[in-house]
Amino acid sequence: MTADDFGAAPEVNEAVERAHREGIVTAASLMVTGPAMADAVERARRMPSLRVGLHLVLVDGVPSLPQNSVPDLTERSGRFRANMTLAGINMSFNPAARNQLAAEVTAQFEAFRATGLALDHVNGHKHFHVHPAIAKCVLRIGRQFGVRAVRVPLEPSDVLQRVQPETPVRHQWLLGYFARSLLRRARRLGIFAPDHVFGIRWSGAMTRDRLRSLIEALPEGVSEIYCHPALSGGFPGSAAKYRYAEELAALTDSEVVAAARSTRIRLGAFTDFLPKR
Repeated sequence: MTADDFGAAPEVNEAVERAHREGIVTAASLMVTGPAMADAVERARRMPSLRVGLHLVLVDGVPSLPQNSVPDLTERSGRFRANMTLAGINMSFNPAARNQLAAEVTAQFEAFRATGLALDHVNGHKHFHVHPAIAKCVLRIGRQFGVRAVRVPLEPSDVLQRVQPETPVRHQWLLGYFARSLLRRARRLGIFAPDHVFGIRWSGAMTRDRLRSLIEALPEGVSEIYCHPALSGGFPGSAAKYRYAEELAALTDSEVVAAARSTRIRLGAFTDFLPKR
């Protein structure tokens, strides 16, 4: 069970700590450029049982490098380009942008290594790490920093419909195409990815009933469920429609905890499920 956006705000960090100590969160994805990154690292050091990975930010955030080092990736404000489609096209066809991408990805891995925390996994904010240019860069550079696991956002819609039959089937063909390509790349390099990922369709709305029912309906294999807990919304960068406090309540709910600790479930982080060599 992974909590994303660790380091985005104190409200997020406190919720992640509560969801780990009192609930079922086993891993968190750290934004090394987040405003509350230092607070998140301090909390993680107090909770060695919480595994932490790198949540690469290449959209909807600020770079680790100075803006003048990554001008092709950023806007005049100094933030990454907001339009993911245009940013992705730019990275695909602009050699300067790809060089700057490699430098920025390296800088974020270096910032994570500087925390002294063990690297559990890597993923990307808004799943931007599945973009082919970014995926290639992340896997190549990540191996130099000891990456052994990556999130591949492939969510089985049939499981969601068993949990909530009225859930509409939405074919996110581009995300799925890129994710499957990332999975093939990762496997060729011996990098682990869970068999299933849940949290895409109900992003920001993983309520108690959904989470409990989803845990009870998990398919065979290794599944990652990710979420976005916070004490409340309204912090800089928060999503207007995300139900942050409800997600925190779901993660610490007694029935959800009981379901997750049933005999058929083994809780853990990414590196707990690495294939034995």
